Amino acid sequence: MKVADFMIHDVITVHSETPIKELLKLLIEHNIGGVPVVDKENKLIGMVSDGDIIRYLSPREEAVHDLFFTVYVEKGETAQEVLDRKMDEPVTEMMKKKHLYTVNKDDDFEVALRLLSQHHFKKLPVVDADEKVIGVVSRGDIVHNLSKMIISRQKD
Repeated sequence: MKVADFMIHDVITVHSETPIKELLKLLIEHNIGGVPVVDKENKLIGMVSDGDIIRYLSPREEAVHDLFFTVYVEKGETAQEVLDRKMDEPVTEMMKKKHLYTVNKDDDFEVALRLLSQHHFKKLPVVDADEKVIGVVSRGDIVHNLSKMIISRQKD
């Protein structure tokens, strides 16, 4: 079985300049937990997951700085202060840029399965030879297809 057999072809992406507030609306509207980030030519430049969002938007705790004989206490932030400050920033501020793993539509099913399990990813972008995003495969897609395979074999 190949990646093309179970990937989502209507992939939802965002562009690098998309504001965080627009990303959040998109995730809610489509009930998804992450998206590939692409440039103007639809080439993959990063990924944003719900985990990235939580880490980026989590409030800063109070910090204590010891500078020689002076102790300075920096006040923490509330969640609302963080949201107010960061909603108009582009998704590039929080996206994963390094160690991006991708699969090709002609890769074996096992390649995607291995990458998702070894790296604890929820989604993998599917790219063509030009690094353009043509789909996405998720853990849910794999579980769904494995279940269908098992059920069909039990019927035989």
